[in-house]
Amino acid sequence: MGVSNPDRLSTGQTMQFIKSFDFSYGRNDRVSARVERVIANNPGPFTFTGTGTYIVGAGGAVAVIDPGPADEAHLSALLAAIGDRTVSHILVTHTHSDHAPLSKALAAACGGVPIYAAQPPMRDGLEAVRLDEHDDEDFQPDVIISGGEVIEGDGWTIEVMATPGHASNHLAFVLREENGLFSGDHIMGWSTTIVAPPDGDMSDYMASLEAVMARGFDVIWPTHGAPITDVEPFLKGYHAHRTGREAQVLERLEAGDTTIAQMVPVLYAVVSQTLWPAASLSVLSHLIKLARDGRVTTDDEYSLSGHWHLIS
Repeated sequence: MGVSNPDRLSTGQTMQFIKSFDFSYGRNDRVSARVERVIANNPGPFTFTGTGTYIVGAGGAVAVIDPGPADEAHLSALLAAIGDRTVSHILVTHTHSDHAPLSKALAAACGGVPIYAAQPPMRDGLEAVRLDEHDDEDFQPDVIISGGEVIEGDGWTIEVMATPGHASNHLAFVLREENGLFSGDHIMGWSTTIVAPPDGDMSDYMASLEAVMARGFDVIWPTHGAPITDVEPFLKGYHAHRTGREAQVLERLEAGDTTIAQMVPVLYAVVSQTLWPAASLSVLSHLIKLARDGRVTTDDEYSLSGHWHLIS
């Protein structure tokens, strides 16, 4: 089990995170009438217990969502779970290395299945601080999707929903028959998600979160952790957490802090310093959003080393 996202700490709002659930690595668990899940053995501070790969289908042909990391044991477990069924589609929420790398090997093992995902981001200079969930630089989908597409299979219908924020190319997948959402890393039951510039964007994240809230889903299946079944109050708490963190950043500026290096030890005082690099990126994402909203200004071009000031 990994250490939770440093940005999940209380900001004055109560969040009921789902920290315990029944699972075993490599085991195929049925989580709904049309959905099964196999969890990869890649626990960590950004993956919780590991990557949960979903198999979607009610008949002989299924779709696979987020095959996960390049891991032979996980590939073997997925193939065993699929059995004699046909895989018609492989869908990837985004190109981080805990979601996308196994796609190619799984596609080949299943007879050349097409891989569907958004266009990978521009990778030159992508990461100011390298995190565990860095971009899979070798990933390239066979079919580019961007949101709004409808993919149909044997007893299932998936609508593609653009949810940029955690990553610029992040997608979520709506299972219409169950009014459920495969949320990738956009929404997770065990923690908030990292929004790390330059590819992560807090303005986009909040807009995507509000779009999900407006849909009224009955269940959310994140790639990491347990399903979220009490959806409406959970999402309200998720939203309140972000607005609360933004208020805290403004309070630090009002107190005289001008740099992220000054803010992080206060905002994340009870978090291990090993997680402060990720926390710094989260603060940067809030500051960039506040600058776009016309509430703060900086002497630098949105960097970790810049000086930030309130606009009076």
